[in-house]
Amino acid sequence: MFRPCIDLHEGRVKQIVGGSLRDDGVGLRTHFVADRPASWYAERYRQDGLAGGHVIMLGPGNEVAARSALAAYPGGLQVGGGIRPDNAAAWLDAGASHVIVTSWVFHAGRIDWGRLDELVRAVGSRRLVLDLSCRRREDQYLVVTDRYQTLTNEPLRRDLFGQLGSCCAEFLVHAVDHEGLCQGIDDRLVRWLAEWSPRPATYAGGARSIADLDRVHQIGMGRIDLTIGSALDLFGGAGVRYADAVAWNRQHAPGL
Repeated sequence: MFRPCIDLHEGRVKQIVGGSLRDDGVGLRTHFVADRPASWYAERYRQDGLAGGHVIMLGPGNEVAARSALAAYPGGLQVGGGIRPDNAAAWLDAGASHVIVTSWVFHAGRIDWGRLDELVRAVGSRRLVLDLSCRRREDQYLVVTDRYQTLTNEPLRRDLFGQLGSCCAEFLVHAVDHEGLCQGIDDRLVRWLAEWSPRPATYAGGARSIADLDRVHQIGMGRIDLTIGSALDLFGGAGVRYADAVAWNRQHAPGL
């Protein structure tokens, strides 16, 4: 299924080449900066019955915009970016259906199981999405943290998904090397997610046409959802009409 997104950077809705993100802003490549607020996009998704989309805060200065989006579509959006045990519950109270977490659960390049347990105690596994966004290195995919800037020593693998599956409701995986480029999805990563994930999983990165929804549905064995960003006309793209993505969902899930 198609899942929508709202990526926030410096308080505005943007589409960015994920691999170019740096805290100092050097080399940042931005495809799109919206004139409309985050709440407009959230309200559009609410009207079209699109559930499970994610609001990602890419750095500081995005909290007000994120809260406005959650208020416009309470219970319909997940939120991520700087989520920790001490603020996770507040984001759920603000209207998020789930909190999305990456960086907090990693320490010294590996998963910190104590931190993960603390997070699960704070919000419960049913309201937690684990973000395992990654970069390809030779024949494996290494998880990245800190807004895609820090490469960990933790490769994606079947047993990792099995272990983490008892701690969360879903997985979110951005293929960072493909993010924002509109050059096609990473077929192998989608296939591995379908084979390895015991929970619902959403793939993001490289989608460029409505045919990618068919492809992810096929090679993901109907188990993997797809986020479309820079190619979407809502974000200035020319590859995918938002109306067609909504229609695709309704065709494949008539109850929507």
